[in-house]
Amino acid sequence: MKPILKLYRGYANEQELIVMGHVFKPTKRKEYDFQKKKFENATSIIRLFRLKTESNADVYLEHDKTTIHTKTLEDGYFKFCVPLNKEVRYGWIDYQVSIVHGNETIVSKESYIRPKRENLGVISDIDDTFLVSYTENPLKKLYHLLFRNVNTRKVYEDVSAHYQALGNAGRTGSEEQNAFFFVSSSEWNLYRFIVRFTEIHQLPKAVLLLKDIKSRVSDFFRTGRGGHNHKFEKIKHILEFYPNLKYILMGDDSQHDPFLYEAICKIFPVTVKAVYIRKTGKQEKEKVSIALKNLESLGISVCYFTQSSEAIAHSKAIGLIS
Repeated sequence: MKPILKLYRGYANEQELIVMGHVFKPTKRKEYDFQKKKFENATSIIRLFRLKTESNADVYLEHDKTTIHTKTLEDGYFKFCVPLNKEVRYGWIDYQVSIVHGNETIVSKESYIRPKRENLGVISDIDDTFLVSYTENPLKKLYHLLFRNVNTRKVYEDVSAHYQALGNAGRTGSEEQNAFFFVSSSEWNLYRFIVRFTEIHQLPKAVLLLKDIKSRVSDFFRTGRGGHNHKFEKIKHILEFYPNLKYILMGDDSQHDPFLYEAICKIFPVTVKAVYIRKTGKQEKEKVSIALKNLESLGISVCYFTQSSEAIAHSKAIGLIS
């Protein structure tokens, strides 16, 4: 059996490239099957939280006609932060990473995005922002994760149209789309599930920034829960990494998005253009409304909405999309 090399979408600015992934120990278990139903799907999902990672494994990145060597961390995670040649083009660009097992080289390919300075940066939560997840009802959320496969999970009406319009905003001819980042409290274990879901519903291609991988079944029952400091740090990192993009923040009121975004906007009052918060209940939440009014006092456009059609109308009204 061979170790498993998994790559994630990376990102680059004018000076630096960041790509990342995991190395897993050999296993006889099959990968998650997106077609399985009910209890078979539940078994596949739980197996995603029983992955065994390979620490201190040698990993090689092919970049700028050279091979760069690093090793995985204790949880099998690796991350390359390397200087970037300014001649590299913009848009989505392929990259290649390899590991060596015995006499065999195992190669995997992915892509990274390099947006132009004038592009939009769209930072979005996942659960209950575009993927219907029932976060405020833990048992219902768990049921849908276990017993609904990726093909039967739902996206909110018109959300794909809104994201596609934001992706194409300001685009002329064959230029690449604006940069999307999906930042979530879900763990890396669910990466392939999330990517496949976004492909099914034709959401823009995005960089995913998730929480540390879990390798125990007990961790599964806490997936997406716990502190949200990681989301704040990831979003803050993106805005620092791309200081010249103009940002749209997309979230919902089921957890801490409005307050995370309020803190981000206080630190970056010039670069955030608009904040969108999906209303997950029938009524507006008073604390959320107060936070959004506070953002409006900073000159940031906000939209607290139930239907994505309302968000689309708002984006048109403020000139984000045509």
